[in-house]
Amino acid sequence: MAYIGSLDQGTSSTRFMIFDADGKVVGQHQMEHRQILPQAGWVEHDAAEIWDRTKEVIAGALKQADILGSDLAAIGITNQRETTVAWDVTTGRPLHNAIVWQDTRTADYLEGFAQSAKDAITFKTGLAIAPYFSGSKMNWLIQNSDAVKAAIASGSARFGTIDSWLLWNLSGGTQGGVHFTDVTNASRTLLMNLETLQWDDELLGYFDIPRTVLPEIKSSSEKYALTDPHGPLGSAVPIAGILGDQHAAMVGQVCFERGESKTTYGTGNFALLNTGKEIVRSKNGLLSTVCYKFGDAPAMYALEGSVAVTGSAIQWLRDQLGIITNAAETESLASSVTDTAGVYFVPAFSGLFAPYWRSDARGVIVGLTRAATKAHLARAALEAICYQTRDVMDAMVADSGVPMTEMRVDGGITANALCMQMQADTMGIDITRPLITETTALGAAYAAGLAVEFWKDTDELKKQWKQSRRWNPTSSSEDRAIGYAGWKKAIERTLNWA
Repeated sequence: MAYIGSLDQGTSSTRFMIFDADGKVVGQHQMEHRQILPQAGWVEHDAAEIWDRTKEVIAGALKQADILGSDLAAIGITNQRETTVAWDVTTGRPLHNAIVWQDTRTADYLEGFAQSAKDAITFKTGLAIAPYFSGSKMNWLIQNSDAVKAAIASGSARFGTIDSWLLWNLSGGTQGGVHFTDVTNASRTLLMNLETLQWDDELLGYFDIPRTVLPEIKSSSEKYALTDPHGPLGSAVPIAGILGDQHAAMVGQVCFERGESKTTYGTGNFALLNTGKEIVRSKNGLLSTVCYKFGDAPAMYALEGSVAVTGSAIQWLRDQLGIITNAAETESLASSVTDTAGVYFVPAFSGLFAPYWRSDARGVIVGLTRAATKAHLARAALEAICYQTRDVMDAMVADSGVPMTEMRVDGGITANALCMQMQADTMGIDITRPLITETTALGAAYAAGLAVEFWKDTDELKKQWKQSRRWNPTSSSEDRAIGYAGWKKAIERTLNWA
């Protein structure tokens, strides 16, 4: 069995990728799903639609690679984190649309927590008190969905993040599907204790969530179950890796040592720094989280900075403003001007994440003059991605005491050479992109492959990492300081709005 499969379920699409022993892609298929926006600040997905897309992309990737499911040694799962599903274990149907990580409907509920409760939650989980995480979404479903209430009463309700939903379906669903999650996804719920790596009774109590509905927490790399032979793979294949998408990218970028970091550019931006076996408590608005846990080995931890809107700001230029017809156009449009003509765009569409954690912030475009064009706005959107990343990385350096000399990057926007050069110039450090940029899917494949001994150890994986491009900074420290001061001024304008 010469291949490993990776199911990468993201915010806007689902894909299945097939890798060989060298980490090269031999087949893939990807499909988008709907973004359901019932009202301002609410973002939902249809979990049944995501499962349908999953079946289709698995079939498509196997066909493209011209192999059978039985040719796979194992599959891994990686997923958009925090997005929360409740389903009925007897019917196999979702009880409500999944509530997406970007959703802000629970902000007022969280504001109502006493400061002592907030402090206890933050200390135990390493997370900020924000609607971003799953705990308050689960509480909302329990309080507001009659179907959820009835299923909890009858004992047929199951809650989980997207990984649990997919694992349950892949392993048989109503015909014996298993209900597990891994430590990385569990660490994003506000319900898991970072030190014990288990659900915490005190935390469950704060959110009124019964333990019985939650999955069992496992490591990120072990055999959880076999796929249902009647399912999309057509045979019993070990499901052996689960990692939340950002943790998977850390593994895909082989950031196995303390002090190694990566930034993934997707719908949002996520920077992680490996802190080894130590939980580093942030003093600068970052999150402490599990980096990964391979089998029986100790968990490795990380500091994380999350930016809510980066790639989705480019989508906004395309879909809401109509100033570009596809994302790739942004580079040529932004390159047609030499600067932003003083325009700053802060895309705080759902508040600001790290290091600010302000759910009252809203997006602004400032510094407009009559001379500003759509090209300046496109360039300001790229600059916003770079400045938000710098905000997070400055906080990481302050928290960890580890100076940063280079940053590994992956994700869609890294194909935009102008944006990556701007990133190097904004931060004053080298930016490196790997040969295989689909590091999220690769990381889940690595986790699954280690569990079934498809790869021997992490040293073997490290040898596979190769650089495809490096960007060196060309800006002066004075230019960087002036530009960043303007950004900080623009951030001020976003606050106290909602």
